[in-house]
Amino acid sequence: MRAPAPAKINLALVVGPLREDGKHELVTVYQRVGLSDRIDVTPAAELRVDGFPGDTLVRGALEALAARAGVEPRWHARIDKRLPVAAGVGGGSSDAATALRLANETLSEPLPPETLHQVAARLGADVPFFLADGPQLGTGDGTTLAPLELPQDFWVLLVLPRYAEKPSTASVYAAFDERDGARGWEERRDALLSALADVRRPRDLAALPLNDLARSSIADELLGLGAFRADVSGAGPTVYGLFHHKATAEAAKRALKRPGGTWITAPAWYG
Repeated sequence: MRAPAPAKINLALVVGPLREDGKHELVTVYQRVGLSDRIDVTPAAELRVDGFPGDTLVRGALEALAARAGVEPRWHARIDKRLPVAAGVGGGSSDAATALRLANETLSEPLPPETLHQVAARLGADVPFFLADGPQLGTGDGTTLAPLELPQDFWVLLVLPRYAEKPSTASVYAAFDERDGARGWEERRDALLSALADVRRPRDLAALPLNDLARSSIADELLGLGAFRADVSGAGPTVYGLFHHKATAEAAKRALKRPGGTWITAPAWYG
């Protein structure tokens, strides 16, 4: 059993107050893109995860699946890691969701989609998205999903600054709380939903509010190089620019003066 574990970008991310469960209210627009890790899962005598020494999420996903299904975690998973780590593009979450889906298919009685979603939601806010088709609106803590009809005919330039160090997600949210970032949450949420309802063409995505958690001067550079939308993905540090034409994205990639990784890709769907 083998499948790609694709990256995602957040086309918008509006964050609200802290909830009773210790998580934040948020509204986000998840978009899968065509860069991916590769995950292999096969039945085995015992649980083993190879290929990426830093993994905890795939192992945790397989253990959680086994516990929910009432079986022993007997799989061999291999991660072919191609996505940058801790970059805001959901690589670890995608790996976990893909392993969860593949391992579930090996069970004599696979868990139904609703139950698999519940297992995924306990692993991380982004994980359930990678079990779903197409763009999704994430609400609540990000795990409540609703499908979106969004234009998919654009190009994406991802930029990961070479010397950027991503702080922990917890520290990013702590800094958000310290600056009273949740102030005006309802207005920003409503502005996102209103702008989203008016999206018909790719350029309409430019009206979505910017990421509440992070900003980057690279986004301004991308806009100056022809992107119609540019922002930080998730908690960063990866920045994306959306372009109407691949040639413009390629020219922007060549023109960027900052050192770091750059990738040109496009929207992608499930699997």
